[in-house]
Amino acid sequence: MTIIKLGYVAMSTQLQNASPSQTMTLRQFQTIADRDAAIAKLERIAVSNLENCLRLLKHNSANDIEFFRFSSKLIPLANHEELDDWKYMRALKEPLKKIADYLEEHKQRVDFHPDHFVLLNSTKTEILNTSIKTLAMHEALLKGMRVDTEHRCVLHVGGAYKDKEKALEQFISNWALVPNKIQRMIMLENDDTTFSLRDTLYLCEKLGIPLVFDYHHHLARNDYKEWEEDWERVVATWSHSALPIKMHISSPRSEKEYRAHSEFIDPKMFQAFLNKIKGSIPEIHCMIEAKKKDEALFQLAEDLRNMEGVEAISGAVFKLQ
Repeated sequence: MTIIKLGYVAMSTQLQNASPSQTMTLRQFQTIADRDAAIAKLERIAVSNLENCLRLLKHNSANDIEFFRFSSKLIPLANHEELDDWKYMRALKEPLKKIADYLEEHKQRVDFHPDHFVLLNSTKTEILNTSIKTLAMHEALLKGMRVDTEHRCVLHVGGAYKDKEKALEQFISNWALVPNKIQRMIMLENDDTTFSLRDTLYLCEKLGIPLVFDYHHHLARNDYKEWEEDWERVVATWSHSALPIKMHISSPRSEKEYRAHSEFIDPKMFQAFLNKIKGSIPEIHCMIEAKKKDEALFQLAEDLRNMEGVEAISGAVFKLQ
């Protein structure tokens, strides 16, 4: 028996005016003559983003959704060099506390997927430092929500820099420069172009990092399809984590645009994955990466309810017999 929990990314198609990614560009910031007023506006945007996160968490609870990825765009311009003196966490203390209080009463697994410019295998010191600074912001947000920071940020390995083997070793070298409190947050994901499942497993096994298996990414690579023979290795990377294993599920937009994400999840594609892993683990959390966000989750949940060998426990939690 295996428990499946479905989650979705950042936004709801059903809630109106609830974006957690409202922003301000640097140019907009610079057009405001009074710098204090400009910072105050940034803070109002960030507070509004967090208030919308709370709305999303309440929406999740109402629909039995226990797994959710926060937007990484909650604080506009947080790491820009022109705002190095901005102590943004002071303004966010109260909305973060409200989220913390809600999560204590309504348990949900929450995490982040920082943007693609977070590169821990960069050869450039300034890029590595900015990446660590960005991850420190995510750590501060999690702490403000009173969420245990362990294994809450999923990253790609990074760039290949024209030499993939060297890039893998650069990640290992840079890892020693990453503070322990940041290291403990990290999960790594296989990608669809450069770092395969086995490449990512190499790093995860060597450095003790959990691997988030992206099924669609793996299928898109076409280098080898037999991911099942590596499944036990994937599971083993989670052996020291307090959290259940996590994977990403998305479906290709079309055969021609295979790497692009579809609006919904192909239930047959997901079923093929589930049939291979059922019984191998007690629980798995499946993050839906689809254009239709929670609508895609609701549709996949309906599809699962109609699948043989699947029993619904709640709106977004299922049991594989």
